[in-house]
Amino acid sequence: MKRFDCLKLIAAEAKDALVVSSAGATTLEWNALRPSDGNFRVRTLGLCSSIALGMALGLPHRRIVALDGDGSLLMNLCSLPTIARMRPNNLLHVVFDNEVYEASGSKKTATASCTDLFAIARAAGIEKARWANSVEEFAQAVSAALKGEGPYFMGAKITTDRTEVPPYPMDEVENKYRFVRHVEKTENIEIFKSGLPASYA
Repeated sequence: MKRFDCLKLIAAEAKDALVVSSAGATTLEWNALRPSDGNFRVRTLGLCSSIALGMALGLPHRRIVALDGDGSLLMNLCSLPTIARMRPNNLLHVVFDNEVYEASGSKKTATASCTDLFAIARAAGIEKARWANSVEEFAQAVSAALKGEGPYFMGAKITTDRTEVPPYPMDEVENKYRFVRHVEKTENIEIFKSGLPASYA
């Protein structure tokens, strides 16, 4: 399977979901398919799942999607038992496993030899965990996960093929502010406070 084909299926079903994407080409491909201020790009490898969990707990009525990679998740496996313990029913955690650290030279990850992230997720206590072995299975699983109660963990073995897409159109600071303003507007809440004591002069 190609990641881009899987991302197309998520984009068709995501509606107003807030989407957290890991470092690397996943973010670029996702933004090309669904450009939105509701997309949050995580540049620190490993934190995609934890940031998505925090969002899911903070906005329990809002669908949250984490677009993760095998290399990223392997750097933060402790997020899986935390997700299982906190049980956010609005979280879909998708892991695209191409068996390499794509963003840093394509060295092989542990999943290329012996590690099964699906088995780890199940052992951590995430009951709604599954592998998608075809595009058709992936489409069915995404549709069910975005309509049902989770947390959901979905793994998909993909090729290392990348789809040529435009570069990301903003830096991390602008992305953060635009994302938070999007949440404020769509949730009718205030996150950024103005007039804090330190700003008075």
